[in-house]
Order: sequence, then C-alpha cells, then structure tokens
Amino acid sequence: MAQIKNTNNVKINSDFKFEYAPAPEATDMVKIKKQNKLFINGKWVSGKNNQFFDSINPATGEKLAEITEASPDDVDRAVKAARKAYTGQWSQFSGKERSRYLFRIARIIQERSRELAVLETMDNGKPIKESRDFDVPLVAAHFFYYAGWADKLDYLFNGKSVRSLGVAGQIIPWNFPLLMASWKIAPALAAGNCVVLKPAETTSLSALLLAEIIEESGLPPGVVNIITGAGATGAALVNHPDVNKIAFTGSTEVGKIIARSTVASQKKLTLELGGKSAHIVYEDAAIEQAVEAVVNGIYFNQGHVCCAGSRLLVEESIAKVFVHKLKRRMRSLRVGDPMDKNTDIGAINSKNELDKIKKLIAQAQIEGNEYFEPELTSIPEKGYYIKPCFFNNVASSANICRREVFGPVLAIQTFRTPAEAISKANDTPYGLAAGIWSEKGAKIHKTAQALKAGVIWANTYNKFDPASPFGGYNESGWGREGGRHGLLPYVEVK
Repeated sequence: MAQIKNTNNVKINSDFKFEYAPAPEATDMVKIKKQNKLFINGKWVSGKNNQFFDSINPATGEKLAEITEASPDDVDRAVKAARKAYTGQWSQFSGKERSRYLFRIARIIQERSRELAVLETMDNGKPIKESRDFDVPLVAAHFFYYAGWADKLDYLFNGKSVRSLGVAGQIIPWNFPLLMASWKIAPALAAGNCVVLKPAETTSLSALLLAEIIEESGLPPGVVNIITGAGATGAALVNHPDVNKIAFTGSTEVGKIIARSTVASQKKLTLELGGKSAHIVYEDAAIEQAVEAVVNGIYFNQGHVCCAGSRLLVEESIAKVFVHKLKRRMRSLRVGDPMDKNTDIGAINSKNELDKIKKLIAQAQIEGNEYFEPELTSIPEKGYYIKPCFFNNVASSANICRREVFGPVLAIQTFRTPAEAISKANDTPYGLAAGIWSEKGAKIHKTAQALKAGVIWANTYNKFDPASPFGGYNESGWGREGGRHGLLPYVEVK
C-alpha cells in the first residue's frame, strides 16, 4: 500500500487507514458463576443428572463457565411449573397487571444494559459495539412494546376477543441470544402465556442473566422458566405433551425435524429459519451508501444474522466501480478482540461454526470462483477468527450462492435488467429478506412486489423495530415475530 508524508513527517497510507490504540471494554461488572443452574419455578435448581458442558469464550478459546445439561425430567419439571403458574395465576391476571411486569423487566434491562452487552460479547464473540448499540437497546424496546399491547389484546381482531394458549416452548439460536429471547418471551407473556425457554448450548449465559432480571422483576414463579442443554433438551421440550406452542429460531434442517414432530399434535408452531438474502443494487443507487450497507449487513455482524445480505446483485454497468469501492472499504475493517470498541469483526461463535465456514470457502475456491480477501493485519492466533472475504462473478448454481454461511462471506453476481435481478434474487430455496438500492421509488416498489422475501428494505438494510413483523417464506420459516403479527401465534380467537 503506497504511503505519503505530510509536513509533520507522520506516515499516512494512501487509503487513510490509521491504526487504533486498544480500547477494551471493562468486564469487571460481569460476575460469571463457575457452574450455572436451571431457572425453574422461580428458583435456581440443579439438573437431575448433574451433568454439565462448557461455555467457551470464542475470542480466546478459554472456558467461561459450566452449564447444566437439562434432562427430560428437568424439561418436565419446567413445563409443569409453567402449567401451574398459568392455571394458578398468570392466566387470571388482567392485561394491565401483565404489562406492569413487562415494563419492569424492560426497565431493569436498561439499568443493566452494560452488564448484558459485555456478557453477550464474551459468550457470543460479536463486537461489543454491536451488543451495546444494537442488541440490548432492541431487547428492552421489545419488552416495552409488548407491555403496551398486554391490555389491548381485544383490538388484535376487529369485533373479536382472544385468549391465551397456555405453555409456550421456545428455542433460540446462538447468533442473537438476548434479542431472540425478547422476541419470544415478551409477546408470549403479553398474550397471557407462560414460557419454557431453551437457549443455544454455546450461548446460554446471557439468557441465564435474563432469568436473574426476571427474578428481580418479581414475576410470579413459573411464568418464565429457562433451561439449558443441547439438541436432546430441545427435542424433549418440542415433544412434551403439555406444551401448547413451539417457537423455534435456528437452522432449516432442525426446523424441518420440528415441523414433522409436531404435525400430529395440536401445538401451534412458528419457525424462523435460514436465509440467503440478496442486495439488489441498481445503477442509479447511491453507491457509497450501498457499499456501507453491504459491509454492515454481512461483515460487521460476521454474517451471523439469518437475514444477512450474503448475496450481492449489482447492475453490470456499475459492477467494477462498486467492487472497487467494496474492496477499499474491506481493507479498512478491523478484525480482532470483540471486547475492543474499535473492532469491526469479532470472533466466530464456535470452532464448529468456524470449521463449517472454512470448508465452504475452500469448496468455493475449488469450484473456481473469483476470491478476494483484504490485506489485513494478522488476526489473533487464539480464538475463532476469520478474515472477511467475497467471491465475485459467481454462478447462481454455485454452492456458495445457495447455501447459508454464518460467516463474513459474500457472493457477488451481476445483472443487466430488473427482470434478471429479480430472477436471480428469487433463485434460492429461502425467502427471508432482501435489500433494494435505487433513487427511483417506482423501480423499488415494482422490484419489491416481485421478490419472494418476508422482509424487504429500501435504501437501507438490517433496520429493525419492535412494531414491525419479521419472518420469511419457503425454507425460511412459518409465521412472524415482532409487531402485532408477533402476538397472533400466541392467542386463539374466540
């Protein structure tokens, strides 16, 4: 990279890339227990089998804590506690009473926001600025939003009233542990249901801290129960006969298994699954803005968002300019310690996920796709890190263009006409999200109407609001979370 000298003899490279001094976030406000119990019926209890698994800090590869492996007996205890709380108290509470608890939980989340953000980053590997500025504020916002709905449920359907279902079993992924918990717990409680929540085995700590907040709020025992474990624990929850509703966010493969296992029961089911979402950038787009959104959508969050814009469709006439600007922006990204406030790209959540990403990249290279990786300084030797990259001029049939990659990997294609852009964007088994970039409103609306995606952003990307529904089509899932629509799976219409 060429360098120039200013009048003060300070070396500055031609791309104006400066090295930042370390700015690590303090962690002393977080107290992690060496062994973590289950939260059942308002109490912290040991697992029946007394079995544990390790929670690993992905930034260092070191053990953070031991997490209880909940057995089927533990799942049964949690469901029974939820049922008892539902029939004994919670279903009898007025909407106004339920809203008070939700407001209280939201306020405590705000009060402990720094603690939550730090723990989320330690356990997940995402940059602290994402946990601090995006995740935790949105978690509190969802509890505030549904607190406002709790006493207004009769307005969900014109002229009709609704009633709660009973016990909701909820399973959340590792990519947004706190946010996914709020998406599920808040509407379930607002609608009058009780909850048994199982976080991902690699990111259980922030969910357990949320249980402490729920305990602090004075929520009646058994209304929210949080159990930890891996696939067997989740299967026991899904198949429990006294669960009325299953809400799952995770992989498409597991979602299909859950759908098959619940088909013969009367359980309501919502699934938020995988995605291979596309940016469509027309030649009249604001290129700098679109480049920044692409970087933010796939690189800043390491591609961990299920709706990450992992495909880029750019009009042929501006493709060279766009790719050039994208390369330049990628060279300025900082990969490293997620606790550092200057870090753009943190650690991949687990070694297993890192191995999957590396395998998909290697396969795409073998297939002959044009590969770019920025010339960054070395990444940390300890922990689970990978450099951001993209594949250019990718065919629609390429594996990297069709399979979901939970990492900072982008697939780029070009198009000549809006019809070709729409065809390529829809050429995927998923249908979760999309972004459209153009200065012409009519072109944006016409494109949006033809796309098979549940969420479509115009001249922006990854913008979320508690009042807005989120969900997909095809293999991206069933149902919606967020907004008024997020309450519908948790009620029956009278």
